Amino acid sequence: MNKYEKDNVERLRPYLAECTVLLKKNGAFPLDGPCSIFAAGSGVRDTVKGGTGSGEVNSRYFVNIEQGLKDAGFTITNPFWPEIYKAFREKARRDFVAGIRKKAIKERMNFISASMGAVMKEPEYIIPLDFSAEAAVYVVSRISGEGNDRLAEKGDFMLTDSEVRDILALNKNYDRFMLVINAGGPVDLSPVMEVGNILVLSQLGVETGSALADIMLGKAYPSGKLATTWAAVEDQCTAGDFGDRDDTRYREGIYVGYRFFDSFGLDILFPFGYGLGYTDFSVGKASVKVNGPEVEVSARITNKGKYKGKETLQVYISCPHGRLDRESKSLAGFAKTDELDPGKSRTVKVRFDIRDLAGFDTKSASYILEKGEYVVLAGTDSAGAKPAAVLTLDEDFTVLKSERLFDGADFNDLRGFDSRDYDIDKLPVYSLDLSGCVTEGLREKNSAEMAALVPDGLTGEELAVINVGDFKAKGLSIASIIGEASMGVAGAAGESCRRFMDKGIDSIVMADGPAGVRISKRYYEDKKGKHPIGSTLPETMLDMFPGLLRKLLDREPKEKKGRVFREQYCTAIPIATAIAQSWNTDFAEICGDIVGGEMDIFGIDLWLAPALNIHRNVLCGRNFEYFSEDPLISGKFAAALTRGVQKHPGRGVTIKHYTANNQETNRYANNSIISERALREIYLKGFGICIRESDPMAVMTSYNLLNGEHTSESRELAEVLFREFGFDGLIMTDWVVGGDMLLAKGSKYGTPDAAKVAAAGCSLFMPGNKGDYAQIIKGLKKGTVSEQQLRENAGRIIHVIHRLGK
Repeated sequence: MNKYEKDNVERLRPYLAECTVLLKKNGAFPLDGPCSIFAAGSGVRDTVKGGTGSGEVNSRYFVNIEQGLKDAGFTITNPFWPEIYKAFREKARRDFVAGIRKKAIKERMNFISASMGAVMKEPEYIIPLDFSAEAAVYVVSRISGEGNDRLAEKGDFMLTDSEVRDILALNKNYDRFMLVINAGGPVDLSPVMEVGNILVLSQLGVETGSALADIMLGKAYPSGKLATTWAAVEDQCTAGDFGDRDDTRYREGIYVGYRFFDSFGLDILFPFGYGLGYTDFSVGKASVKVNGPEVEVSARITNKGKYKGKETLQVYISCPHGRLDRESKSLAGFAKTDELDPGKSRTVKVRFDIRDLAGFDTKSASYILEKGEYVVLAGTDSAGAKPAAVLTLDEDFTVLKSERLFDGADFNDLRGFDSRDYDIDKLPVYSLDLSGCVTEGLREKNSAEMAALVPDGLTGEELAVINVGDFKAKGLSIASIIGEASMGVAGAAGESCRRFMDKGIDSIVMADGPAGVRISKRYYEDKKGKHPIGSTLPETMLDMFPGLLRKLLDREPKEKKGRVFREQYCTAIPIATAIAQSWNTDFAEICGDIVGGEMDIFGIDLWLAPALNIHRNVLCGRNFEYFSEDPLISGKFAAALTRGVQKHPGRGVTIKHYTANNQETNRYANNSIISERALREIYLKGFGICIRESDPMAVMTSYNLLNGEHTSESRELAEVLFREFGFDGLIMTDWVVGGDMLLAKGSKYGTPDAAKVAAAGCSLFMPGNKGDYAQIIKGLKKGTVSEQQLRENAGRIIHVIHRLGK
């Protein structure tokens, strides 16, 4: 193992337990030391380190839970269990793969589209239980990924009958039993809520199994908090559509996640922000200071238990109902303590700007704070936050004057009501003095400045090449799949353009994420460049292909004179949801620093991450790549990862997917229909936070349409980035490969037009091929896109090249 690999693992390991969430405890853990243990469940051996698709990382090794327990000194009394379960799983897998292949043939789909993100439900089984060990653990494992959504069925979002049966039996027969959830998102635990110890381990990258052993032995302790509400399948929000092939209506409006559950007083299993520790904390009375729009909330937190631990102070604001209906509460800020020994205390301070809580008024196209009472709530989760003070605003204040993006949706949003029943009579009252604040307006875009960066003499045809990236004019181009970057970095996702390097326009090499750098683990190099060894497709997709095709994709190259064989392993960091569950932005920045360091080693310019779409629905297959149901958490953690990466000179990030990428069903051509208010307050807000706080190099648009228009073709969305958020980078598309062959059968909408994309201000149509180039040339002739716009787009690419120091 290389030194950088060892160093990165050593940096990650002390923080992994912070990403885990202890949902229930009865004092049976931590254990006094290694002991005999009964270990069952799909995740004991088939532990998941991260999701599928672009989230897969080729790390040198991975410690599953079985190995982690053994390495820690535990004696597993039932080593036969995973072997017996394997037979049930293999049969289910054969049937599942056969079904995928049959579907692909019947619907005339290519195998990549049919298999990407397709997840097999865990099978039912019958395996004897052992009640002779000193302790027991049952690991529920679930995997998901891009291309398909999860199912509200047993074996996926719901537990199988076999899992429920064995979990309850183990809980009854073992005093020291822990239920562990190795999943990228919530699982309906309603049938097993009587279990005394439940841990959300999540998916923690290379050392997932070791992290669990550390927690069980008390070498580390869970201090994470949920970044998404956990509720039973029957209690999920059904106000809006989900999983529709063509048009998905976001009728719930702003009422997403805890905003929905809290505002309407609905049942949940575990609230947003919830998480226990081995120890217990008390939170003293919160005090509030106000200085103009700035608010500071502080509270004394004391460790009153017998173990070390960390606690997180969360501050919420309940806004008045006026012209705008408002959610019961929304997160305003948070802060996590350092490690506290038993009996020790620490004063924690949370600071925020009340203007960041503004709602969007579509009539005036403005972000506004309405007059009235703003209740400050403080606590350690959304459900338990208590009123601490009242902030009064005497008159309406316009925070920012914007412009309308579109006329609106074809429905009325779910409307809330003033459900606030807080006892605020005895609370301190502070006046919000915004007299020193001014209403912000939109910025002027630096279009001419960007266009001026382009060397003189480039023709419209040459500018078109820069806008679509390099490609081969004849024959099958590898650029249609992974760009030309395979010549520079084997297995990288794409590259911009090498054709004009003699004119000073360097190329930008891009690699996938978001749980680490995703490139080929092995490659060979010759005079033509670097070439991946084996398939560049995610491993979870390969067994979907027929045998001969699989062999062709995964074939080994022959040894020839001049060929040099090498390896390049990267570190799998925790998935984004797990990082957010730490509620520790310093740790997120460390993760970014690890990624940036490996980008240095392998010559990656842009990391195609972090992804910060909202957990609108718990069934979205790609939620593991995203942070939270809350835009503040999403924006703050994306910004922290960005800072970590971009502290490395010459390395940048690409925040994605802009915007409303909240389901994977027909992901290339699904139309998200959203009101402008919900779009701005929920789905765009995190992007604005990240851009303002960390200045990312690039933004990637989403595959989906927004209110009937592809996001990559929307000039209005691009203008929000540049003029409202102050974005100073380039916009690129997600990987539009294969055109309409990737669409679901009978899709209502097609894929984006490269000319319209360029006209909207998107600088790179990725990965770029001759068909995309032809569309832009046609657009130039028809006037769909101007040569001046192509010049501005190219200038933004050059600007980022300069920022990268190339």
